[in-house]
Amino acid sequence: MTTQEQALKPLTRDEVSKHNKAGDLWIIVDSIVYDLSKFGNLHPGGIGVLLDEEVAGQDATTVFYGLHRSEILLKPQYQRLKIGQIEGEKPLIIHMQPGDISRVPYGEPTWLTPEFKSPYFKESHRALQKAMRRFVDEVIYPDAQACEESGKRASKEVLEAMAKTNLNAMRLGPGKHLHGRELFGGVVKGEEFDYFHELVLNQEIARMGARGYGDGLNAGMVIGLPPVLNFGQEPLRSKVIEEVFSGQKVISLAISEAFAGSDVANLKTAAVKSEDGKYWTINGTKKWISGGMHSDYFTVGAKTEGGLTAFLVPRGEGVETKQIKTSYSTAAGTAYITFDNVKIPAENMLGPEDGGLLVILSNFNHERWVMCCASARSSRMVVEECLKWAAQRQVFGRPLLAQAVIRAKFASMIAKIEAIQAWLESVTYQMNNMTYKEQSRNLAGQIAFLKMQSTRFAGEIADDAVNIFGGRGLTKTGMGKFIEQFQRTQKFDAILGGAEEVLGDLGVRQAMRKMPKDVRL
Repeated sequence: MTTQEQALKPLTRDEVSKHNKAGDLWIIVDSIVYDLSKFGNLHPGGIGVLLDEEVAGQDATTVFYGLHRSEILLKPQYQRLKIGQIEGEKPLIIHMQPGDISRVPYGEPTWLTPEFKSPYFKESHRALQKAMRRFVDEVIYPDAQACEESGKRASKEVLEAMAKTNLNAMRLGPGKHLHGRELFGGVVKGEEFDYFHELVLNQEIARMGARGYGDGLNAGMVIGLPPVLNFGQEPLRSKVIEEVFSGQKVISLAISEAFAGSDVANLKTAAVKSEDGKYWTINGTKKWISGGMHSDYFTVGAKTEGGLTAFLVPRGEGVETKQIKTSYSTAAGTAYITFDNVKIPAENMLGPEDGGLLVILSNFNHERWVMCCASARSSRMVVEECLKWAAQRQVFGRPLLAQAVIRAKFASMIAKIEAIQAWLESVTYQMNNMTYKEQSRNLAGQIAFLKMQSTRFAGEIADDAVNIFGGRGLTKTGMGKFIEQFQRTQKFDAILGGAEEVLGDLGVRQAMRKMPKDVRL
């Protein structure tokens, strides 16, 4: 109970019932009395809804929660409408506070559920999860919801906060780039940071429920900076890394073109080396570049005389970006990029000349694994939303959950999110216990299959979720806003980083390489 609720005037239900007309209108929601006398004409649904005989002067708790999300009441403009509390009663609805763990069954992965144990997560993982949960709830979530709606990029305050906690550096995964850094105020040492710590970060970030904003929140850095980190030349390498980690600069990966997506060997953007070998001139276009509108640097794949070469291209003369509108918010900064006679120094080459295919492919496993983390958590959030709705939604005088056909949908949805999370944690354990070369050799197929299955399950969960929410699942605001967004945007994960069919085929081809020649039925 808040301090304000403790100070509210005690009222009886009889007293409230007398205020039941326009200009003199009170209602009860979860024992709290609200004076809507002046608010009635401002009500988005019209005053007629408030004058209904089940609402005006009555306990409207059931009606209210059938039409509104609980966080609505926490907004200052509605807090000001409180005038009293029913004598001898207390609120029954517990509002989630920043950092809280969900109490909804299957609302959290089993390792975060008190009754369950895990062999994978240690105390440092749990400490990081607590810090990250509060950070997302208090810092990222409000900004994410506002920007997803407005289409603007993440605020300067959020980007600075991410840099201050070294979150940018952690999102690149374990490595020497974390050694000696204080991560989230010291909850984990850079030398101890592993892939389960990174899994925690990725899944907590996914909880923001703003898909476009999420891709614009330095997601381009996760795939665009590793080529610089692993193949860049000094001193440029260290300069760019620190600029990006500190939040001063933004980087994105510019590979896909209108002419080639997954087929990176057939890109048309070309780079020509000067006769003296001191610089390169790049011409061409890139399309669907996440975060491109916000970027100061671009990691670019371009055709060269003997193959494909990767370059670090700063925004400058000859570089032009145009916004591409896609299914999610323009907060993602998705861009069409034109390179018109862009000259860059030879030291901006990443990796060997004509060796760019290795540079580009080297981070594919990690990129796809990151997407699996987010997809699994987003699907779980949708299932949690559906469980909450089905428990409170009344149909034919009973909760929606009382319908057998709805329970059958939940059985399928829950089985999918639990299976994907278990597979994800198993793959993550292998990543922790393999060298990079061993991961490339043994996990490319596993991760490809995992991503394929994650996104296919997400699509099926989206379909079931919309059916559970009905028209609300197709409405961008209100009760079903996260469901509407998920069904509209979940396909991004099925396309970005390799389409489902491409990854499925990759997984089978990887398996066939290890098929023993001496095995017969």
